[in-house]
Amino acid sequence: MRVLGSLAMGVFMCGALQAQVKLPKVFADAEKQTEVMLKAVPQAKGDKPELVSPRTIENGKLKLVASRDWTSGFFPGVLWFLYEYTGKQEWQTQARAYTANIEREKTNGGTHDMGFKVYCSFGTGYRLTNDAAYKDVIIQSAKTLSTRFNPKVGCLRSWDHHKEVWGFPVIIDNMMNLELLFEATRLTGDSSFHKIAVSHANTTMKNHFRADYSSYHVIDYDTLTGAVVKKNTHQGYSHESAWSRGQAWGLYGYAMCYRYTKDPAYLAQAEHIASFILKHPHMPKDLVPYYDFDAPGIPNEPRDASAAAVIASGLYELSGYSKEAKYYRKTADKIVSNLTQSYRSPISENFGFLLLHSTGSKPSNSEVDVPLNYADYYYLEALLRGRKK
Repeated sequence: MRVLGSLAMGVFMCGALQAQVKLPKVFADAEKQTEVMLKAVPQAKGDKPELVSPRTIENGKLKLVASRDWTSGFFPGVLWFLYEYTGKQEWQTQARAYTANIEREKTNGGTHDMGFKVYCSFGTGYRLTNDAAYKDVIIQSAKTLSTRFNPKVGCLRSWDHHKEVWGFPVIIDNMMNLELLFEATRLTGDSSFHKIAVSHANTTMKNHFRADYSSYHVIDYDTLTGAVVKKNTHQGYSHESAWSRGQAWGLYGYAMCYRYTKDPAYLAQAEHIASFILKHPHMPKDLVPYYDFDAPGIPNEPRDASAAAVIASGLYELSGYSKEAKYYRKTADKIVSNLTQSYRSPISENFGFLLLHSTGSKPSNSEVDVPLNYADYYYLEALLRGRKK
């Protein structure tokens, strides 16, 4: 894969959107790319109707996943973002079609990824349409997710796999699924969802973070006592390293938690995480991190554009609450500009994915230096957040 160079449309501008990109051109390009992807989906699906969402490129082919996959909701979200920016009915039509494929997940209690799957699809759709049917799916999904909460631990269980390794694993990614719970309380008035989210956020803040505000990936808990059993990293370099996307999930997650609770502890936590990320000596000048801040081969380690997109989107939200608003916004603008300038796919290539150079799990040699649908989702979200003052 080659990186988009001279064709990039990232430009520096003055004012509140300093270093912002030319949104009309970037979204026009995103529309063209997504049209390419929509045309590629039928062939990739073949005779497997259970495959519903594009996830990445694997062995030179477009890889689709079933609705149960944790990434299934991101492509519907991309379609909703295109509709949000353009207002074109055709994008809403496509978004509704791909979103409908995720509905069966509302009763899937075997996963913590309900927020990623349902909120990025149905949640984004509900925000833009107020469709009552979407509201019902969000509420049912929150009820299902709540069944994974353990009061003794104070958290939602993350994975059901690798039971020989972890008894009750909680991953930092799970912070992102709390938005679904907070929103369910807002929609229903039932405070139980909100209380679960707060408990999870507080317990995670207590146990997941080191003194420098970097986070572990996986914390294993004893369900009888609620005590921490061990602290691991599964997708980063080592147990004591700082996996970049994990740091991004934490930043975004606590900024989001502050939105719903106005708890100053969450704001402070997000600011501390942002400081760790942005001031890290291994953060590249273009602010697109290596897959792990402690990877031994830096600078010859794969980047993670998905982590950069999540960081940018989180910083835009944080800029709405923090005294360091100008710094966070300027930094987010720079990240988005650099992603646009140097990490986008050329038009009509890479099956229509928007960003290149993301890393799923380097230790597993899985999805290394490839496009990923969640990179595209958070990139578009960051672009949309960045245009708002």
